Amino acid sequence: MGSEKRKRSFSTVSRRAFLATVGAGAAWAVTGCTSTPSQSVMAMPKKLACYAKLFGTLPTGEKVYQFTMTNSKGMVVQMISYGARLQRIIVPDSKGNMGDVILGFDNLADYARPHAMDPYFGATIGRYANRINHGTFSIHGKTYHIPLNDGPTALHGGPHSFDQQVWKGEPITELGMPGVRFRLFSPNGQNGFPGDLEVDATYILTDSNELKVHFRAVTNKPTVINMCNHAYFNLLAPGTSAMGHVLMLTADTYTPTNNYFIPTGVIAPVAGTALDFRKPTVVGSRLKPFPAGSKANFDLVPYGYDYNWCLRNQDEKRMALAAILSEPTTGRFVECYTTQPGIQVYTGNFLTGAIKGIGGVYNCHGAITLETQHYPDSPNEPKFPSTLLLPNEMFLQKTIYKFGAKA
Repeated sequence: MGSEKRKRSFSTVSRRAFLATVGAGAAWAVTGCTSTPSQSVMAMPKKLACYAKLFGTLPTGEKVYQFTMTNSKGMVVQMISYGARLQRIIVPDSKGNMGDVILGFDNLADYARPHAMDPYFGATIGRYANRINHGTFSIHGKTYHIPLNDGPTALHGGPHSFDQQVWKGEPITELGMPGVRFRLFSPNGQNGFPGDLEVDATYILTDSNELKVHFRAVTNKPTVINMCNHAYFNLLAPGTSAMGHVLMLTADTYTPTNNYFIPTGVIAPVAGTALDFRKPTVVGSRLKPFPAGSKANFDLVPYGYDYNWCLRNQDEKRMALAAILSEPTTGRFVECYTTQPGIQVYTGNFLTGAIKGIGGVYNCHGAITLETQHYPDSPNEPKFPSTLLLPNEMFLQKTIYKFGAKA
């Protein structure tokens, strides 16, 4: 991919300018932030505010903080600094009843368990979201190796990546709206990735029930980067099946994969396949016949969706609609807008009922992710949108999750 395209993907800016911008967050800090009030989360005061309190301490002695954002409509978003994670998103249904719509835990110990018991719930993912084939890629003729953690692939940056690190978080306001800015330093060579990387993940709650997610990063050596948030949505209630949800994707194509969910390099049309969500479709309506003739290998994974869709008309300079997920019983919906070129939709195929979190037991197909990101294995596929980040450039990607309810 040529340099012109890379410049479109990553806004050019000096490292000094980036650090100055990040440092300005202190000037935006909400004054008087205190521990979360004693009332239940559902009954938080309806006002634009951010509260912070200690959530727990890791065996390493690192302190993890919880941040609670509220708006005047009653929406509540809770996050923790371990993995810069979304812990709860509480929104009304069509009758005004408030409810949590993502999977998560109410304690730090459960988040800090191995991934089999915490499959990235709500985490900010990096350095590389999704999979890299054999954990290997090259930049300018030099080959790099990432530890494998998912068969023959490196998944979500390899072991002990951004999701298992304690980020530095601080409450901020942006145009009067409450938010949290998380910062993380990833040193050169961490998990095999080249370059020191300074990362900034900002989450803003607006008064129109939007959750804005902004990712920024700079490096001092050529590297690759792909970030997303890994929230598991269930708009009915955590602990129930999500297969009655209705999904629409603004995608005419997708990236077929091999046995291990590594793209073949082909960009294929969704027309005539079970991956055609150009019109609103009940997610579970195609799962029974889905294995027949599918590109997925269901001897390796329970049947369900775990694919990257190529979003339509994305140029990474403007926000565009990527998906609408809705739930007919409650009337709740979430619209997803992004600057990213792709979206990975995963239907909780590996949830087995062994995990109990907020809301109950999490069974197979108990949630749906809307992971806006670049395509899997892009460092090894020159025809895919580039994930290369160079010194003196800025990685900058934005996503908005807008919540609502229909009668």
